Amino acid sequence: MDSSGGPSLFPLQRCKTLHLVRHAQGIHNVDGDKNYKAYMSPEYFDAHLTPLGWQQVDNLRKHVHACGLSKRVDLVITSPLLRTMQTAVGVFGGDGYTDRMDIVPLMVANAGNSDRAAISSLNSPPIVALELCREHLGVHPCDKRRSISEYQCLFPSVDFSLIESDEDILWKANVRETKEELAARGMKFMNWLCTREEKEIAIVTHSGFLFHTLGAFGNDCHPLVKKEICKHFANCELRSMVIVDRSMIGSDSSTTNYPGKIPSGPDLPSSVVDEKNLGKDEPNSGLH
Repeated sequence: MDSSGGPSLFPLQRCKTLHLVRHAQGIHNVDGDKNYKAYMSPEYFDAHLTPLGWQQVDNLRKHVHACGLSKRVDLVITSPLLRTMQTAVGVFGGDGYTDRMDIVPLMVANAGNSDRAAISSLNSPPIVALELCREHLGVHPCDKRRSISEYQCLFPSVDFSLIESDEDILWKANVRETKEELAARGMKFMNWLCTREEKEIAIVTHSGFLFHTLGAFGNDCHPLVKKEICKHFANCELRSMVIVDRSMIGSDSSTTNYPGKIPSGPDLPSSVVDEKNLGKDEPNSGLH
């Protein structure tokens, strides 16, 4: 039966819920959205959020709390750039930071010219920085990151352990990553997600990364669904999707499936079961 035009089924343990977020407005977006050449400006190196960007963060934070998403997310993955990490900790971080020796903040006060108070790590899901979900690499100074040691001072509770190099060795001043290379990196990222044990993951990343990565999906769907998957993200937009591990890249087992008959084996015919039950009800049966 050809079910390509209708609904499809897949085992739950082979699926993950992804909450995809594009970073809030950065200082580079203000001019870059009007004139693409502005992205070449050195003043936008590792661009931080604008005051409007922080308002967008606050609005998204209210939304994820109001809809209950903040309590469901098991893990937050962020691109290791100022604007994405500011967005990630601002949206998913804890409330009411106090300067206690036993609590390390997610973000220190005024990190990246933010003019913001420190953000608490209390009641926050783990936040992990990962190079695979960075924006287009090369040429544009806004897409070049600082050293990890510098970031660790600004974001003390963000996990940078999956980043191998302290300095940015991926960004090249005269070579821009192609769309095809970015899409391939995006697929590598998606395959990596399938190996994670977490089931509900928020990802804070970039417009170009999302557009070219998601463009590889939806070809088996209705054209309108494909369009819905692949359309460009606005600043601080969140979209929730499900990723399916069709090739069993991960090794998850179900926590809700139940095997039924224990011990396993073929079910007995109803007549045999009835006779056995009847024998149990009549203790003297079989003694005649």
